[in-house]
Amino acid sequence: MTGTTPDTEAVAPHPVLAHRYGRAEEREGFVRALFDETAPHYDRIDRIFSLGTGPGYRRRALREAGLRPGMQVLDVAVGTGLVARQAVAITGDPALVTGLDPSEGMLAEARKVLPGVTLVQGRAERIPLPDDSVDFLSMGYALRHVADLGAAFAEYRRVLRPGGTVLLLEIGRPESRLARMVERFYMGAVIPALCRIAAPRHRSGELMRYYWETIEACVPAETILGALDAAGFRDAACATELEVFRAYTARA
Repeated sequence: MTGTTPDTEAVAPHPVLAHRYGRAEEREGFVRALFDETAPHYDRIDRIFSLGTGPGYRRRALREAGLRPGMQVLDVAVGTGLVARQAVAITGDPALVTGLDPSEGMLAEARKVLPGVTLVQGRAERIPLPDDSVDFLSMGYALRHVADLGAAFAEYRRVLRPGGTVLLLEIGRPESRLARMVERFYMGAVIPALCRIAAPRHRSGELMRYYWETIEACVPAETILGALDAAGFRDAACATELEVFRAYTARA
């Protein structure tokens, strides 16, 4: 069975951004086109954004959430494989890792660096995998791009085996005013400008500007934890580092 979700009111991760797309129904097409066009430059964008610290942080987050050798992993919104690469390193076998993404451009880049990993085009809200088929589900910095948190989390719960783990890496708004000002300047101005310089003829700067807009407009952590609880997960928690980096975990 695939794609079965309960009848609940949709919970969007952020309101419609009218200057990017006119209606909620247009969000998916806008986001997919944006990622398709920036896919060849995405790893460079990540290195600029994370100052080279991304791989180590992702591997540590996966291990701390409980990923171990031999586990079957689904990485939702796999992109160019930034999280999936670390999952392969931990599990020890690329055949144990499956990557899912709606962007064909991103999947094309992932295929270059993830030999042996199964890569599937699809959406978080309708995962083309059977029930109880994975031990660990990860999603790196893409929760803000789904249409409905409830539908996505219901699918995560469905494909995870009993006792399985979900790990959602995200970037959130800091609590302190000074940290918010620094984050706004860095992500809203500095990173988009650097990306426009690094890839001047592509939409890399627009992508990072959109990233910041979705972070600023995203629902609070309490809403995300509540949606996990409503989907049937237990022990939902959020660990925060440097007031910005969030790791949501829960058990099926």
